Amino acid sequence: MKEFQNAKTVKVNPDSPQRQVRLEVLSHGKILLMPTPRLRSGFILLDDNVPRDRLKLASSIRGAFTLGRRVSLDKVPAIDLVIVGSVAVAPDGGRIGKGEGYSEMEYGILRELELVTESTPVITTVHESQIVASVPLEDHDIAVDYIVTPTRVLATGRAKPRPAGIIWSKVSPGMMERMPVLKELRERRAR
Repeated sequence: MKEFQNAKTVKVNPDSPQRQVRLEVLSHGKILLMPTPRLRSGFILLDDNVPRDRLKLASSIRGAFTLGRRVSLDKVPAIDLVIVGSVAVAPDGGRIGKGEGYSEMEYGILRELELVTESTPVITTVHESQIVASVPLEDHDIAVDYIVTPTRVLATGRAKPRPAGIIWSKVSPGMMERMPVLKELRERRAR
């Protein structure tokens, strides 16, 4: 897939089912940006400083914390490709995650920082059985451009625009406390 081949920096979520994807990113010499679980500690960057014989460990959540480095919002690089997990995905690009909105928050943060754009490709990796006829979409949902299964790559022809950033009206004070990166981003916007 040319989007993957051409990407220098790839954001992949920290969920266990995406471990093989993270390993592929690292094995191909790409820079991996991984949000920390539940965005509690922001983002981790893994690059060519990771020894080749430790890539498998680095692709795990624990290994990413050990072999990667946490980066401040000022040090997050521009992202060429976003890879998200999905519970279900439709051929039009609509997706359902685990229902907690972390993929949307991660994407929103990167949009606010102007590190991804509307045209940055978003891919999901799923099993064929996770492709459904349609899913309901809300204003904060991020639709995908490609669905990758073990047997095929499906271009979605996504028509729904993605959010231009965090939808702050949906961010509660509790979320700001649990995800200090949101608080930091809000303070940056206020300057």
